[in-house]
Amino acid sequence: MAKEFQVTYDCADPGAQAVFWAEALGYRVQPPPEGFADWATALTARGIPPEHHNDRSAITDPDGKGPRVFFQKVPEGKTVAKNRLHLDLRSAPGLTGDERMAVLEEEATRLEGLGAKRLYRLDSDGVDEGIIVMTDPEGNEFCLD
Repeated sequence: MAKEFQVTYDCADPGAQAVFWAEALGYRVQPPPEGFADWATALTARGIPPEHHNDRSAITDPDGKGPRVFFQKVPEGKTVAKNRLHLDLRSAPGLTGDERMAVLEEEATRLEGLGAKRLYRLDSDGVDEGIIVMTDPEGNEFCLD
């Protein structure tokens, strides 16, 4: 039987990362527990001091199909090394050639508007289709595929 899983990011600003990735993936920031108008009220009711309200955040697939993505605050920044694990955002499944790259370029531009940075573009080499490699606002690599 398959296991349910979540993807966890270590980061400096969980709230901002959650907003970026919710927009990038078409997810939503996880709503506060039932009975609370917002997270600040819920966390305060649980005895969490305001300076720790941004220690974690999460996003969920509104259709309930994709994994939950959890963001946790850590004291250290991202190392210079390439990520050993990264997300591929399937922005142009089934498309090839110029049509594929046009869709990827449009999505790259949208994500840059949200704070992502473009690292480089790899065009089709006859075996693999093209991709655009980017980073999120905290420098974590991901690919537009």
